[in-house]
Amino acid sequence: MIKSMTGFGKTEFIVNNKKIIIEIRTLNSKSLDLNVRINNPFKDKELEIRKKIATKLVRGKVVFNFFVEYTGGENLNIINKKIVKNYISQLKEIAKISDEKALDIATKFPNVLNTLKEEEFDIEEWKTVTIKIDETLKAIDIFRIDEGSILKADFNKRIKILQQLSKDNIVFENERIPVVKKKILKSLNELKQDIDKNRFEQELIYYLEKYDITEENVRLNNHLKYFLTALNVKESNGKKLGFICQEIGREINTIGSKANYAPMQQNVVLMKDELEKIKEQLLNVL
Repeated sequence: MIKSMTGFGKTEFIVNNKKIIIEIRTLNSKSLDLNVRINNPFKDKELEIRKKIATKLVRGKVVFNFFVEYTGGENLNIINKKIVKNYISQLKEIAKISDEKALDIATKFPNVLNTLKEEEFDIEEWKTVTIKIDETLKAIDIFRIDEGSILKADFNKRIKILQQLSKDNIVFENERIPVVKKKILKSLNELKQDIDKNRFEQELIYYLEKYDITEENVRLNNHLKYFLTALNVKESNGKKLGFICQEIGREINTIGSKANYAPMQQNVVLMKDELEKIKEQLLNVL
């Protein structure tokens, strides 16, 4: 089973006089890149939240937003009357304005409002919050699994294409030998030189052995099968799939360097194209 690193989860709930919004977004990243935004009164729990997220999400760029809105209870803002009166007095000294106008201007100046200390959370509130964070993380996990199933279907499709292209290489291999032999004979005849046929056959066999792709094709198919096996393991491991892709690419490149036959070279280009598409998608696998 594979999981995508792309995910989204959101939970809204009310506890006591607080409306709490938890929102998590995830994108692909080589490691865990965690950005946590929390406003009071739960700021002190940031480290605990970070540990929880790191345990559950493992890897990816993660944006965690945690907002608290007060829906009732005591007003947390009070007017600093002394400062407002001082502002009004100074304004009336420098301009002939009414009390109402001076008050309107004064309220726009700094330090007019004092914020009372926000009430601290209690243990029961935090228990509720942790349950909701877990629910949001579970929603992210479900999202990632769903996205992963789409990626898996695409990987299966492209690996099958590569397996078929590998079979085509065997057909081209059988066609290639007579063509290469004919090409070499033609070049020798143009030189108008007598040659030792036995020696020619020996050299030709040696030449063709150097360009034989049987071993590479066998290894390539083994890597392709291994990739399919790795897709179905219990834990998602995008890095492991990436390493297998490197081995697949190495065999394809070697086959291309040995091809020396236009149809096989064209087939190798198709293989490289399919592999590149797999690599692009792998960047988003957990």
